[in-house]
Amino acid sequence: MFIVFTCIKLVEFRLEKRKERRNIKMSNSKEPTVAQKKLGNFAPKLVQLTDDVLFGDVWARKELSPRDRSLITVASLLTGGNTEQLKSHLNLAKQNGLLEEELIEAMTHLAFYAGWPKAMSAMMVARDVFSQEK
Repeated sequence: MFIVFTCIKLVEFRLEKRKERRNIKMSNSKEPTVAQKKLGNFAPKLVQLTDDVLFGDVWARKELSPRDRSLITVASLLTGGNTEQLKSHLNLAKQNGLLEEELIEAMTHLAFYAGWPKAMSAMMVARDVFSQEK
């Protein structure tokens, strides 16, 4: 029992250190996270998993840079036709160091692999996101 407790505490400690290192707002933060703002009390477990596991653990892993994770995420969202999530991830991609030109080029490239309509839809979201910043 002691070994299990120790392992749990070690995992919790490592997760907290990752959160601190990446300065990611978690579900127990005072300011609401994006997931908390969008889903609030409607889907609290999904919000908690989004904040603590997806952004608190997966995005904090050192094996890929935040820039690479953003490029992969944008590509995956385009490929799946998930433009609802694309707006926030395009903004995050820019925060993580990707240039508009790089994102546009990636989406153009993906048109030939994911399909023209998906790329066009994603590009329209990107146009709106990028034009709001200027």
